[in-house]
Amino acid sequence: MTSTAPIPAADLSHLKHQPGGAEWLGHLPGLLQVMLARWSLEIDGAAFGGGSVSHVVPVRQHGQPAVLKLQFPHPECRHEADALALWNGDGAIQLLDHDAERHALLLERCEPGKFLADAELADPMVVAAELLNSLWKPAIAPFTSLQNEAQGWRTALKVAEATATEDEALLIRAALQKLDSLLISSEESVLLHQDLHGHNILSSIRQPWLAIDPKPLAGERAFGLAPLIRSFEFGETRQDLFGRVRRLCQLLNVSEERAVSWTIAQTMAWSFDSSYGARHRRTVRWLLEG
Repeated sequence: MTSTAPIPAADLSHLKHQPGGAEWLGHLPGLLQVMLARWSLEIDGAAFGGGSVSHVVPVRQHGQPAVLKLQFPHPECRHEADALALWNGDGAIQLLDHDAERHALLLERCEPGKFLADAELADPMVVAAELLNSLWKPAIAPFTSLQNEAQGWRTALKVAEATATEDEALLIRAALQKLDSLLISSEESVLLHQDLHGHNILSSIRQPWLAIDPKPLAGERAFGLAPLIRSFEFGETRQDLFGRVRRLCQLLNVSEERAVSWTIAQTMAWSFDSSYGARHRRTVRWLLEG
């Protein structure tokens, strides 16, 4: 038996302006029904909010809780299923099934599913560090390399520089210099979660905390700290920022210089296509000032 759930147009309406987005949104109700039938699923509540490129709903399969994720095809989600399969539930949600042609994933449901960002812990960076140690498994194919992804950031920064303010241009040039230095000396290749912030780590019964939504890359461990360093949900002050740098690098035995440089490069590149752009640029400015 299947049932329907409303498509959260408010969450995904921006996709209408992406190539192929309007067509995908038009097919989404039918795609939902296809996958519910294929995997014998029943919808088990309202769709999850907060996503920007996927329709994610709680479901049950033969009475067991799960999550159905329907992805708008885009580069960052291309190898999510491969990453989850490699992790095999160690530090990340378990992949239960995957339809590559339809960009559909059936996933373990995290319960109680509280965000690490909202947990009242004395030191949430301990949780984050333990997850990163689990997730950093040797990886090359089929994942996009950090070096190739960084070339995309370089292009985005160059485009942004053409219309940037004087202050933004200074930050852009600094980020480009960091990239030049990093790419010359980066050889390590582990599986990276490109977006491991406080709202992509959920509490779970099977393991205390699990990562979701990986946007996987293959590259050096120091980069893996970047999304956590800029995670203002763990504190927005300069002191909070450098506290995360020191704590994570200490726990993970990672170079502070490289972790900060990767954070500057990615955060600045992402700042021009984010609703948190001003916050991201403030983070970059603080990190550059030291």
